[in-house]
Amino acid sequence: MSAEQISNEDRPTAAAIREARAQNPKMRERDLARILGVSEAELVASFVGHGTRRIEPRFDDLFPGLKKVGEVMALTRNESAVHEKIGPFEKFVQGKRAALMLGEQIDLRMFPASWVHGFAVEKMDGKDVRRSLQFFDAHGDAVQKIHARPETDMAAWDQLVDSLVLEDQSPDVLPTVTPAEPFSRKTPSDGVETTLRERWQAMKDPHQFHGLLKDLDLDRISAFERVGEDWAWPLDTGAVTALLRLSASEGIPLMCFVGNRGCIQIHTGAVETVMEKGPWINVMDPTFHLHLRTDQIDSVWMVRKPADVGHVTSVEAFDSDGQQIIQFFGVRGEGNAERGDWRSLAENLPRQGRAVALEAGE
Repeated sequence: MSAEQISNEDRPTAAAIREARAQNPKMRERDLARILGVSEAELVASFVGHGTRRIEPRFDDLFPGLKKVGEVMALTRNESAVHEKIGPFEKFVQGKRAALMLGEQIDLRMFPASWVHGFAVEKMDGKDVRRSLQFFDAHGDAVQKIHARPETDMAAWDQLVDSLVLEDQSPDVLPTVTPAEPFSRKTPSDGVETTLRERWQAMKDPHQFHGLLKDLDLDRISAFERVGEDWAWPLDTGAVTALLRLSASEGIPLMCFVGNRGCIQIHTGAVETVMEKGPWINVMDPTFHLHLRTDQIDSVWMVRKPADVGHVTSVEAFDSDGQQIIQFFGVRGEGNAERGDWRSLAENLPRQGRAVALEAGE
């Protein structure tokens, strides 16, 4: 049962949430919140006064402060993918609608309006204390989590938290969250194909694609379905696993994007260690971890978009509602052509209805 299906009278209290956490210490917070019928933000907030403090997600102070703490782990996720990067926060670029974090390891696109609730969390893990900063949107869904590591400068961490702490630290008060509108596909207008192809071919930068979708009132899959197979075609749902394995075995660097309403996190570079466990395909490299639920992939598309030099190639996976789960590009610099090895890999992934070769050379 989802949180929006439970009336306020039926919602568990903060004390009841803490008791459920104590009875299920190993369960992931996202899963426990779903079972309890609350948002993850409410679950975290139930521990205010019990190792958790409310903080304000004030970008102008948060990200310059994070630059001083050194190495951390930044985590961005959606329903089907978890993207983790280990490294320092480096160059912050502020913006009212969108802000950037640029760095060799941690590379983010952030949308400040969705960073509504913030918490500084301390948890006991045996004899150790685990510390994190956790941020949630108005619906109580996590947009970003930042975890301290052994190499983190904890004096700078504590100074940052103290600068962000809100005055109101009343215990047993849960935040107000609003139900999110479910994602739904759009109905394309009649005859949109001609305009779509004209606008698509006229692009000079892949970033213009978002404006194209907005102007034509299309979702991504609808655009892919209608633009023609010279620009986009459907792949087998196992293509993402094949992509990761081939990229690792052949040493082809890539860009991997995972996002939600408030944040998009990007890995740029090679992947090395790819493992399967149950429905999950995992990348477990020194500074990059990816956990992807392959059973929640409903469709995958191979997409070409015009760029400043030729075109760029992406592979995009979606869930059954048509919501994007994950996106891959090849690594390239502005003004340079796309790498041929990436393009060859992407264009030769198994198309819809064909068997998937999971190992290089098969």
